[in-house]
Parts: sequence; C-alpha cells; structure tokens
Amino acid sequence: MQADWPLAIHRELRGAGVRLVGYVPDAGHKRLIELCRADRAMRAVVLSSEEEGIGLAAGAWLGGEKCVLLMQSSGVGNVVNVLGMVKECRFPLVTLVTMRGHEGEFNPWQVPMGQATRGVLEAMGTVVHEAASADDIPPAVNAALRLAYNSYASVALLIAQRVIGIKSFQDQSAR
Repeated sequence: MQADWPLAIHRELRGAGVRLVGYVPDAGHKRLIELCRADRAMRAVVLSSEEEGIGLAAGAWLGGEKCVLLMQSSGVGNVVNVLGMVKECRFPLVTLVTMRGHEGEFNPWQVPMGQATRGVLEAMGTVVHEAASADDIPPAVNAALRLAYNSYASVALLIAQRVIGIKSFQDQSAR
C-alpha cells in the first residue's frame, strides 16, 4: 500500500513540471501542502476562496506555467460559475479534491456537496477520475495531469474519504 500518498502526488506534480499549486487550507491536503510549500521549484499560493484558483490556473497557463488546485469537496460548490470559463476558454485545469460527506462523515454540512461533487463537476464539463485507495492515487494523478495538459481539459481527481481518514466528533473535540 502507498501509505504516503501526499508524497506520491508531490512526485507526480514535480515530474509533470507543475510549478504553481493553489489551495484553500484543508486538513486532508495538509501534508501535500507542506511538501509543495517546502519545494523551491513550486510556489504554493493560499487562496481565500476556491474560485480564485481558476483564475490562478488560467493566468499560470497564459504565462507558460502549469498549475494544480487543491480543494475539499465542499469547495467544489464555490467554483461552479467560474468553471464555465474553463470550458469556454479551453485551458487545462487539474483539481485534486479530498472528499467529505461520505463514509462515516461526522459533519452533516459536508454531506450535500460531498454527494453532489461528481455530478456538479461533470455538468460543468470536467472529466472526473476517482482514487478509492492510496495505491490508486499516483497513476490517477499522472493520468489527470496528462489528460488535462495534452487536451486542454478540466480534470478532477476525487480522493476518497477513506484515504484521507474518516474524522469523528471525538477528533474535533481534541482540538
């Protein structure tokens, strides 16, 4: 099993020449964010809203750079309108989405968008891949990067909640 899936993603991003990573802070992506921030060949940009990441990716592409967005499934609801720009302008977009609202979710507010994520992305013209296990992640990231950057497509990889870890109310009360 690929226990350190964030490191595997980081390696895939580096290998594909990704130099810009946009993110809204997310516990599921915490280690990957740390790896990207520590990498001198990458610039990790904290966003105040996920929709800013679409503009970041468009600007990066226009400037000759590759960008990847990191977000949680609840953030997908924030990018619906601006995904229309990706479809109309046909620039590559890779989004790595940590899923919430599935297996054993403790927060009821995460359930609606978690359940709708795939359908919302597909309705906006995004190709959706899924990684159900840590072992699925490296080839799925590689495939998403290749598809997006070779065909100017919007591609999202949904990382299953069981991969990032199922949280509980007890986990939250320890903070």
